[in-house]
Amino acid sequence: MLFPKQKSKKKRMRHPDSILHSKGSRTCYLCVMLHDNWNEHRILDEHHVFGGPNRKNSEKYGLKAYLCHNHHIYGPEAVHNNAEIRHELQRIAQREFEKRYGHTKFMEVFGRNYLDQEEMKEDVQTEIQGEPADS
Repeated sequence: MLFPKQKSKKKRMRHPDSILHSKGSRTCYLCVMLHDNWNEHRILDEHHVFGGPNRKNSEKYGLKAYLCHNHHIYGPEAVHNNAEIRHELQRIAQREFEKRYGHTKFMEVFGRNYLDQEEMKEDVQTEIQGEPADS
């Protein structure tokens, strides 16, 4: 072959750190939140808080939590088995996102509000006072 085709390298996505929880702590986010259990785990699963079409957005904005197997997939309190816990995690993630970027940006990116109406009133009051920066 006179002119061999050059192999193209796949562009790797930079994976930002979680804004909810530090992976270096080796603790399960839900063990700490639900049971105040700060024990370290050898293996933690990375859970993207907003899955499906918003999985890439969760990755891009650091909306992920590190969970033990029991809280990720297998146990009765696992986010993939327990809708109530999953929704609470989504509300926490939305609050953290809005502290950094504001409610308008969250709605642009994720297209759905996960907070209760009472929480929304408080967040709008805070945004009116000019605390969070909308980018």
